[in-house]
Amino acid sequence: MKLRSLILAVLAFVVLAPVQGARAADVICYNCPPEWADWGTMLKAVKTDLGYDIPTDNKNSGQALAQIIAEKANPVGDIGYFGVTFGMKAKAQDALEPYKPAHWDQVDAGLKDPDGYWTTIHSGTLGLFVNKDALGGKPVPKCWADLLKPDYKGMVGYLDPSSAAVGYVGAVAINLALGGTADNFEPGLKFFKDLKKNDPIVPKQTSYARVVSGEMPILLDYDFNAYRAKYSEKGNFEFVIPCEGSVVFPYVVGLVKNAPDKDKAKKVMDYLLSDKGQAIWTNAYLRPARKIELPAAVKAKFLPDSDYARAKSVDWGKMELVQKGFTDRYLAEVR
Repeated sequence: MKLRSLILAVLAFVVLAPVQGARAADVICYNCPPEWADWGTMLKAVKTDLGYDIPTDNKNSGQALAQIIAEKANPVGDIGYFGVTFGMKAKAQDALEPYKPAHWDQVDAGLKDPDGYWTTIHSGTLGLFVNKDALGGKPVPKCWADLLKPDYKGMVGYLDPSSAAVGYVGAVAINLALGGTADNFEPGLKFFKDLKKNDPIVPKQTSYARVVSGEMPILLDYDFNAYRAKYSEKGNFEFVIPCEGSVVFPYVVGLVKNAPDKDKAKKVMDYLLSDKGQAIWTNAYLRPARKIELPAAVKAKFLPDSDYARAKSVDWGKMELVQKGFTDRYLAEVR
């Protein structure tokens, strides 16, 4: 009996210790990875200016939402950061509660839930993040169709579109660029079936470091990650908006329903939309949610506006409605 009690006590400690350790922080933000969208710099700024410790968290949007839902009876997280379609899902699944951060009124109506369940903090343009040194002398691909060439066998990576927001955004971008619609994902599914023959790399988590290291020469990713590598890492990196076209995608935050540290979480959300918070995003090559111009020195590092003209805004509400249908077919026909 003593041995049984000891085992149960140890198991209880193992199960509870991570939660207790997490709650030792001031605020828990699910899906705030330090290597994504420069969350590392943002969380340091929050610590400096608000005095709050927020641990980094290497989830993707789907994993963050799944954990919030799993913890509904006893919430651990305070803030969720998602691609906008997952923010919509989080509201639909009663995982969030409304909060309109300071400066909420300066975010365009199409970039926020009208009741405040989620609010965009920044956006990015989907394209190709390329490590030129890892291409082995091959040319930088300029179009989606280039990725199907045998030259790039084993070199192309994309995040799992059944789980990660950026993965689904890539699928939407490719499908629309190749003639599909929200009601017709055939062109996109055919592309991924053809790409599968070229041995792509399909991780679930952000893969910035794998591109920088050269392990993954080409990644379907956002401009902000590619520019960060180009201007801050050793090596030769490039961002490409494919010749057939692409899309712009918003990222949002929401207050977890019954968040344990609700008041602190609200102050953090205020900070993300503050002048200083938005400036941190712009200096990390992200488009701010508020109508704030990119600093001239930052804008000069972007591709020309003529390239960005190929990146379109999309009705993400519609795309959220058809996401499950695409995911089901992707899992059945591609993965």
